[in-house]
Parts: sequence; C-alpha cells; structure tokens
Amino acid sequence: MVDKKRKTFGQELPLSEGEFGTAFKSGKMAANKKRKLSRQEIPLSEVGFGTAFKLGNTVTKLSAIVFGLGNILHKQIVRGLVLLAIEIAYIYYMISFGAQAIVNFITLGTSVQQEVFNETKQLYEYVLGDNSMLCLLYGVVTLFTTLAFILLLTVSVKSAYSSQKKEELGKPIPSFMDDLKSLREQNLHKTLLLMPVSGILCFTIIPLVFMILIAFTSYDKNHQPPGNLFDWVGLDNFAAMFSRGGVLANTFWPVLGWTITWAIFATFSCYILGMLLAIIINREGTKLKSFWRFIFVLSIAVPQFVTLLTMNTIFNANGAVNGILRTIGLIGITESIPFLTDPTLAKITIICVNIWIGVPFMMLTSTGILQNIPKDLYEAAKVDGANAFVSFFKITLPYMLFITTPYLITSFVGNINNFNIIFLLSGGGPESLDYYYAGKTDLLVTWLYKLSITNKDYNIGAVIGIIVFVILAALSLLTYRHTGSYKDEETFQ
Repeated sequence: MVDKKRKTFGQELPLSEGEFGTAFKSGKMAANKKRKLSRQEIPLSEVGFGTAFKLGNTVTKLSAIVFGLGNILHKQIVRGLVLLAIEIAYIYYMISFGAQAIVNFITLGTSVQQEVFNETKQLYEYVLGDNSMLCLLYGVVTLFTTLAFILLLTVSVKSAYSSQKKEELGKPIPSFMDDLKSLREQNLHKTLLLMPVSGILCFTIIPLVFMILIAFTSYDKNHQPPGNLFDWVGLDNFAAMFSRGGVLANTFWPVLGWTITWAIFATFSCYILGMLLAIIINREGTKLKSFWRFIFVLSIAVPQFVTLLTMNTIFNANGAVNGILRTIGLIGITESIPFLTDPTLAKITIICVNIWIGVPFMMLTSTGILQNIPKDLYEAAKVDGANAFVSFFKITLPYMLFITTPYLITSFVGNINNFNIIFLLSGGGPESLDYYYAGKTDLLVTWLYKLSITNKDYNIGAVIGIIVFVILAALSLLTYRHTGSYKDEETFQ
C-alpha cells in the first residue's frame, strides 16, 4: 500500500533516508560504470600523452626515448623511421649548433668586434665578434625547434600506444599507404593546414616573439651590433616608460592621450556623418541618388596617399587655402594660418581631413544596411505616430549598431594604428623639445616608427608595440563581448 501511495499522477514522492542512501549509492555506481564505458569509447586518436604513457607497455614508454620504436616493432616501418630520422636530425642540430645557440641566447654574446694591428701585414684588421641580434634570433629559433621536438615526442608515444591497442584488440594496423590515403581523406585538414600553419609560425609568430624579447634588452642606438653588444635588462625599459618625471614617460602619456582622442573622433565622426549622408541620399524625396553616390565614391578612387600629400600641400603656409584667404582679404598678405604648425589647429585639421577620406566608405556600408531594413518597421512606427527622429533612434540606429559594431571596433583599432594620415599629412609635427623624438600630432605607431627607424631605439619601440597590443586586445575583446552583436548573433530585436 505504501509503495502504491508513493506514485501519484505519474510523479514519485520523496524517498525515506534509507531508500535515499540506497538510491544515491546505486546512482553513483551507475555513474562510475558509465564513466568507465565512456573512457573505453574514446577514439585512440583522441587519447592524450599522459594516458598513452601511463597505460602503454614498455615499448610504448620507450618510444618517448627512441622515437618511432613502437611503430617499427608493430610493422609500421616507414612511420617509425620518419620519426626516428627527425629525432636524429634534432640531436645533430643541438650538438652542432643548437646548444651553443641557447648559450648565446642567455648571454647575447661575449666578444665584441675589435680592430687589431697585424704586425706581419703592418695594417689594422677587424676581428669579428658576436652579434647580439643574431644570438637572440638563433636562440628563439632553437627554442621553437625544441618545442616542436617535444610535440613530436608526444606524437611518438601516442602513435605507439595506438598501434599497441589495435594489436591487442585484433584490429588491422595501418600501413604506410593507409597513412598516405588518410592524408587525402579523414586527415585532409592536416594536409591543407600544413603550409599555412608553417608560414604563420615562420613569418608571424617567431618574428613577433623576437620583437617582444627586444623590449627586455638594451638594444638602442648606443648598442648596435656587431660593433657593440646589447644585454638583457629585464623590465627596466617598461619602468622607464611609466616612471614619473622621466623623459620617456613625459612623452608616452601625452602621445597616448592624443592617440585615444584621435581614434575616438576619427571613428565616430566618420561613422555618424557617413550614416547621416547615406540616410539623406537614401530617403524617398532625394533625386539623382546614383549621381550623389557617384560623387562621393569618386573620392575613394583616388589613392589615399595621393589625397594626403595633396592636402599637405593645400594646407601648408603657402598653400592654396592660405592663398585664397589672402586674396579675399581675410588675412594679411604676409600672414598665414598655421594649419599644420600649431599643435591644436594641426590636430583639428587632421581630424577634418580624415572625415573627408573616411565618410564615403561609411556611406557605402550604411547604404547597403539601410536598404535591408524592413520597410514594415517604419510603416508600423508611422501608424503609431512616431516621427522621423523617433524612427531613427528606435529603428535605424539600433539596427545599424547591431550590424556595424564589429566594424566600429576594427575601425577604432585601425585608427589607433593609422600611420598614413599622420605621417603623410603632418609628419607628426609640430616638433616639441618636451618630447623624446616625437611631435605634437604623433600617434604611438608613428612615434614607434621614429624611435625604431630614425633613432634606432629598438627596445623602446618594442615596448610601445607591446603596450599598444595589450591596450587594443583588451579593449576590443571587452567591448565586443558586451555588445548585442556578440550576445545575440543570430537574432535582432
């Protein structure tokens, strides 16, 4: 009777303490059993190195020392020999070059190039010394080679364990031809990604690590190899950049402030004005829409660097603008407006020129989005009594922001690193004695260029590069994750 009363309308009532304990134990046993079954169902290709080494037999464990041993003993001769050949090549590399490269990486060189008098020839000769830059580069390459060797070690053990389990289960062990066939079928992604990944590693990741490490050295104009060696200095360069009262700090903070200010004005001025221009051209009452779009798109056809150099000529002291102002009598014959030589006016001029360049791009983008907004939304808003301003802020603007938020983020990042407009229009000027090799309109990226190319302070340039990367990465990720484009990727309400 009690059991019958426990079930009411298809629902189970709470169990007593003893029954609860029994049910908990049985549930735990079932969960453990299910976990064991799930472990057995894991494909061999997904077994990790730790599991393979722990559960593998002696031959599998020895494959961590002699690469390919497990494959050779399981008659996968070619795969095993390839792994063994790579191991032998790495050992030879380390003995002949790699070990010394690691030592030089730690010391960054010990002997300096010298001028020695040769008594036999009665002349001075240069005796080559170490090159700290090459020591750093070869050390980075050797470290990445060692990481690849460690990765190959895990591959050797996992491959040996896979062959071991297949032999124990009575499954066929793939031959060399089967391996080649798999590279065209189930492992096709590995074949296609080999060259791109290798290119990214060689031409992006290794140079990036090399640049980052320079920030922790004394590689500047006073330490130019091979004549002079540079050394590790730890965080001294970062401390100099942020220390209060230092010449670098007195330059960094104003330049950073102008960089952020420029990015905000450059991004949102083009965004808002481009969107308004697209709305005006796209409205029903506007005639010759194609003509107006053509006029604004025409400015895009001119290469940007040509436009910037032309603007530089137009706004200089003897340019067309000052000439016209003198002709109409707004300024004296000998006077000129310092569009590019006054710090404040130069910044305003740069922002205005950027609007001229950037608005047509945003106008095109906005036109495509506006034409895809459902007309029913505007008709429903009009029936409810909403005017043009209400429709803009309730329909157009939310829709535009939802679609173009990723564009806004990339545009903001691009403007922080907008080298062309500053370098070609103002050159970073006007110059200031208060700054360390920087002008009043220099961005961080143009200051980095001057430090690295002109002044050869590569370590400070690397510090600035790291700081810019950290700021942009954190700002972009945080901003994007808090937008509707990220939270509601597939819907718009």
